Amino acid sequence: MHSRFQASMRYIWRYKYLYLLLLPAVLYFLIFHYLPMYGVIISFKDFNFKKGILGSEWIGLENFEYMFGLNDFYRVFWNSFCLSFLRLVFEFPIPIILALLLNEISGKRFKKITQTAIYLPHFLSWAVIGGILVNFLSPTWGVVNQIIQQLGFDPIFFLGDPKYFRTTAVISSIWKEAGWGTIIYLAAITGIDVEQYEAATVDGANRWQRLIHITLPNIKTTVILMLILRMGSIMSNGFEQIYTLQNTQNLAVSEVFETYTYRVGLLGGRFSFATTVGLFASVISMIFLLTTNFISKKMGEETIF
Repeated sequence: MHSRFQASMRYIWRYKYLYLLLLPAVLYFLIFHYLPMYGVIISFKDFNFKKGILGSEWIGLENFEYMFGLNDFYRVFWNSFCLSFLRLVFEFPIPIILALLLNEISGKRFKKITQTAIYLPHFLSWAVIGGILVNFLSPTWGVVNQIIQQLGFDPIFFLGDPKYFRTTAVISSIWKEAGWGTIIYLAAITGIDVEQYEAATVDGANRWQRLIHITLPNIKTTVILMLILRMGSIMSNGFEQIYTLQNTQNLAVSEVFETYTYRVGLLGGRFSFATTVGLFASVISMIFLLTTNFISKKMGEETIF
């Protein structure tokens, strides 16, 4: 054991500058992701600011019992899962498709312009995008409803009608993030040996055949790993987007764990209960992550651990 430790230390010292570059990322995760996990014990306490976390009364599972007894909780759980599932089905494949399409573009100038155009929305905040959506989807002056009325149909209140909220949320999320997600898959495609394509071309394979038999098999590992990681956030829908698009008319379908904990915890001052809800969502996501990783391992595919 001692010799193994010494070997590890020698290895780290040998690549000390690379580890030094890694240090900011390690500190970030320690400070903002791991150290705050200490606050999870609030879920099992009747938290009081004056007494602090350790001084607050220990109440065990009372917060969980109260949470499972609320009808609102099951509605929020369904909203969170349903919206996240729709994102997984419709949003996850789009970056893969875009990366494959971009890889087939031969003109370098056109390819760069296209990449920039689809990456750009990622750098806009949801507050800005929310304003754009309000102007585009407004039932009175919105461009989309103007076109709908020109076609002879009644205007649709996309952000106010509950039955259109999930569709609007998923499409707007795809528009904002899909282009940025292509970077990982383009990097994987770039790493494919060019000789494979050249050999396939000599054998008479067309573009479609090269895509099916060379490109997709070579990026399969990346796709599986990204899917496993995505399952780890299955109950997360992002506070910024939902809060920006949320209003009293669509609240029945737009209230998810992030906005629920904000409304109940920060605005309502019930920090123990809000932490309980957040912990429950994290546990569900972890179960999905471990299950997906286990299935991938059983199928002989790559896993994250």
